[in-house]
Amino acid sequence: MAKQRITIYEKHRVLNKQLTAIDLFSGAGGFSLAAIKSDLKVLAAIELDECASKTYRKNIIKRNMPVKLINKDINEVDIPKLMKELKLKSKELDILIGGPPCQGFSSHRILNRGVNDPRNQLLIKYFDFVKELKPKAFLVENVPGLLWKKHEEYLARFLKLAKKNGYKVVGGKPVVINARDYGVPQNRRRAFILAYREDICVAHDAEWPPKPTHFSPSEQKARSWRSASEVFEEPPKSVINKLIKRYMSVNGWSRSEAAQFVSKIKFGSPVKNSDPCNIHMVHTDSVAKRFSETPLNGSREDIAFKLKCHEDYKGHKDVYGRVIFHLPSNTITTGCNNPSKGRFVHPWLNHGFTLRHAARLQTFPDKFVFLGNTTEQARQIGNAVPVALGTELIKAVSKMFVVKKKAKAA
Repeated sequence: MAKQRITIYEKHRVLNKQLTAIDLFSGAGGFSLAAIKSDLKVLAAIELDECASKTYRKNIIKRNMPVKLINKDINEVDIPKLMKELKLKSKELDILIGGPPCQGFSSHRILNRGVNDPRNQLLIKYFDFVKELKPKAFLVENVPGLLWKKHEEYLARFLKLAKKNGYKVVGGKPVVINARDYGVPQNRRRAFILAYREDICVAHDAEWPPKPTHFSPSEQKARSWRSASEVFEEPPKSVINKLIKRYMSVNGWSRSEAAQFVSKIKFGSPVKNSDPCNIHMVHTDSVAKRFSETPLNGSREDIAFKLKCHEDYKGHKDVYGRVIFHLPSNTITTGCNNPSKGRFVHPWLNHGFTLRHAARLQTFPDKFVFLGNTTEQARQIGNAVPVALGTELIKAVSKMFVVKKKAKAA
């Protein structure tokens, strides 16, 4: 989709106030945190999952952010009542954000599975809030599978509702954005729908989607994609030496070429032992042995040991694989602490990611603590909008509402 240069403001009015937002399907609060970092005032958040709501309350509300958190099924929320409690009139809200549950649209749902998933209807429910609140703009996040032909009915219905209720979808359809292009050390493609009310005037000095901030190393730009290595502490020299030999073997490089490449790999800070999210799965001896045999940057294809289910199956090659040092990680999913779900093995130790490493790959700060058991925490981390990506997108939308005082109304 060609980028469109747009800036949004109301006729004959310059907006100087702090912008407001409401977060639907807020989860643990990744999108809300991005909005707050973008200097928006989040008025309310709605989330069904109890553990995710507790995480949201601990990390956002208890950090002096007066957000009205509603922990209940969004279908049961009385929207007029909520507006009254927030002292919010129709058309006063600036941005409505949120990502309806995307499992029904996921690429993991093969053939026509997921077509009648009841969670798909939540994309339509999102619009009930749009109709009542009539925000100046709304931003929806979902998986790229939303664009698949088998789901076209839901998307078409949503876009039709937007037009019927006086909203213009930028570009006329969702745009697929990769988080790695915006400073997230993760290869994560997601679809975003940005729309604004038709009574909002459009100027020319902003873009959607915003320009990438990070690029493929081959482009030799100022900032390359962040690599997965940046969320892990620097490994001991013995591991560095093994890594050099690995690149020599795989790429046919000389030792000096491999050493130079490895010297440019960036690392982060150690995870504190006191961090409650510094935990990983406890593996059986046989699984741990399997990891010990998996080379650095390697996958299940690099070792002789095969699970029976993998003997004649060539798909999902990343399961039980180590994260690759010099590349953005694979997509962090709700199974991000389980190596059987993806390339989620520690780069050199013989266990899966800790929850903190997974959260770092989603660009959550270390002070953000997830609550619940490990499965519940992993689900919250995998479902979140990466904070760095959300911040870039919301800042871009926010600029659309701000016009210099000398600017002329359209």
